[in-house]
Amino acid sequence: MARSLTQLELLIELEPIAEQNVNRHLSMAKDWHPHDYVPWDHGRNFAAMDGADWDPTQSALSEVAKAAMITNLLTEDNLPSYHREIAENFSQDGPWGTWVGRWTAEENRHGIVIRDYLVVTRGVDPVALEQARMTHMTNGYNPAHLIRKHSDTQFIAADAGFMHSVAYVTFQELATRVSHRNTGKACHDPIADRMLQRIAADENLHMIFYRDMCGAALDLSPDQAMDAIANVVLAFQMPGMGMPNFRRNGVLMAKHGIYDLRQHLEEVLVPNLKKWNIFERTDFGSAGERRRNEVGEYLDKLEKDVVRFEEQRDKALARDARRDPTPPVFIG
Repeated sequence: MARSLTQLELLIELEPIAEQNVNRHLSMAKDWHPHDYVPWDHGRNFAAMDGADWDPTQSALSEVAKAAMITNLLTEDNLPSYHREIAENFSQDGPWGTWVGRWTAEENRHGIVIRDYLVVTRGVDPVALEQARMTHMTNGYNPAHLIRKHSDTQFIAADAGFMHSVAYVTFQELATRVSHRNTGKACHDPIADRMLQRIAADENLHMIFYRDMCGAALDLSPDQAMDAIANVVLAFQMPGMGMPNFRRNGVLMAKHGIYDLRQHLEEVLVPNLKKWNIFERTDFGSAGERRRNEVGEYLDKLEKDVVRFEEQRDKALARDARRDPTPPVFIG
């Protein structure tokens, strides 16, 4: 059985590949400025400056779009927690440190531009939004809650350090890209759609960096990386878990096609697993084979869950349509 590498050994062995990927990212990333994506001429003062405070009639967003925008923004707001997690599990030296700093700076723009858009257009209640931000950021993000019982295997995903972090963030960045892109469509506002397309493009480049680093880790220590990937796949939760109204907003987003079970399976899990050739690899030991089999069984179960979810969703949407003949917002 192959020895698991320590976090320091992994970082040292993978540092040349990290440098290559940082350089590639810097050559591909496009500079952009949040102020260029906000319709400032829509803005006006609030009551504290002799204007009018927010009321629901001022918002042009549907309830679905509001839920998605708030969820996406509060997720972006928790950047300090994510930065800490990445910095602790990667490194602040050399190319690792360059990546951590660059990634953090790029991610910070996302929260800036979404908040400016929502406040200027009065898309959501800014007071409630600020209260939710305070709560969510005070709670922070702690991956130690990712405990899952699957078959006869119990694991605590947070214990896996670098391997868990790089596997988790690969899937999470792709999931965030999907959510942002579909939220833009749900807003029915070309300005919001353009803004969220720009953010989604960032998330895609971030995903590519993490995906390639995870692939390199698979080549370096197959069983160890497969263990981390299996832990993440079987216990995946979006980082917004625990934010105010997360469950309600998540249900709305799933019900109306912003981020649902099929998208999670077909647009997030499967593409990354295929890119890593998880089910074609021949370099796993017995432990890696066991974890790969668990992932395969989980995907089979998830396919059945998708069908059940969509059947229930269709019934719920039909009931809603009978109560309100206005066509529901749905992003296919």
